[in-house]
Amino acid sequence: MKEDYVFLAFENLKHRGVRSWLTLVGIFIGITSVVALISLGNGLQMAVNSQFGISSTEIISVQAGGIGLAGPPGSGDVNPLTMEDMKEIEKISSVKRAIRRNLPLAKLEFNDIVVFGIAINIPDGEDRKFVYEVLNLGEALVGRLLKDGDNNKVVLGYNFYADKVGLEKSIKPGDKILLHDKRFEVIGITKKRGSFIFDNIAYVNEEPLKELFDYGDEVDVIAVQVKDKESMNKTKEEIEKILRKTRDVKVGEEDFEVSTPEASLETVNSVLGGVRAFIVIIASLSIIIGAIGIANTMSTSVMERKKEIGIMKSIGATNGQIFLQFFVESGLLGLVGGLIGVILGILIGFVGIVALNNFIGAETVSEINWILITSSLIGSFMVGAIAGIVPALNAAKENPVEALRS
Repeated sequence: MKEDYVFLAFENLKHRGVRSWLTLVGIFIGITSVVALISLGNGLQMAVNSQFGISSTEIISVQAGGIGLAGPPGSGDVNPLTMEDMKEIEKISSVKRAIRRNLPLAKLEFNDIVVFGIAINIPDGEDRKFVYEVLNLGEALVGRLLKDGDNNKVVLGYNFYADKVGLEKSIKPGDKILLHDKRFEVIGITKKRGSFIFDNIAYVNEEPLKELFDYGDEVDVIAVQVKDKESMNKTKEEIEKILRKTRDVKVGEEDFEVSTPEASLETVNSVLGGVRAFIVIIASLSIIIGAIGIANTMSTSVMERKKEIGIMKSIGATNGQIFLQFFVESGLLGLVGGLIGVILGILIGFVGIVALNNFIGAETVSEINWILITSSLIGSFMVGAIAGIVPALNAAKENPVEALRS
């Protein structure tokens, strides 16, 4: 019996005019927007998270605060970090090691073409192994990684080898490049990371890079490894306390930032979550407009089908059956609009994530969110059904004699 309501509703929808199908526009635009934007938001969140490039959660990053220009982290600041700050941090009992990270903006020339990017220092000894582990540089894709004593040698990110990064020619181990107008030999290319930062970076040993850019004791970022993951927050507080003392600043006037990877990702995800929520609210307005359209269409349908209602009642149809017929029909209007919206939303989300990957060099995989799809379909049916309640009630209340006369 219940299947009959669905069958009759589909038959009525098939014979509806253009006006009825235009009713679906608001619903499917709203559902398309919600599905597409949530899919893109999830993809953007994964892509942004992948850009951090940090494999260990036991690392605390310290960098100067102030006026950060368009350069790498910690650059362009009023009061940069120094080696003295790093040595004081190393004295904290819960700190296993502190490593300077300098990331100067470098000019790279190859094939008579100049591009600009970020170079990063690689320390010697045991610290080298630790940095390779943190940066997830187990081995090179081609060639080899830097070793102690590799002066005037450089390892480049994957994109210099695969995507040419505007040089019109791939760089391979053995090629010579000019880094800040000084000749370096390329000895290796790192594996693809799917990170816009680390796939476009130049790795240089610490002393050659320091000599090349003459940054002296200035430090862009201090990477702090803690002895115990459980002491992350306590160590963070101790670092802040020491730096206030060494840099002579008061609480609330800090000219530095101390952050953990988890806190940084939490902040980013919180911002992206807020943006997604705002966008979904805006997109929901289209759904509300669509619901109003369905209510209007169903009200018109009741007026046009009075004779049909009268015949149904004259042969024994109850008020409840009449109500259910129009209720299911309005729900199906919403469901059809939602189904079209889901399909379009998934396609837009997929294309958007592919474009995002190409733009930032990430490798985010588009996933079908079945919970989102199911929720959207159920929601669109409910929106249509709720919008049709009043018209359905009006149809159920029709007097069969008056309906037949009409």
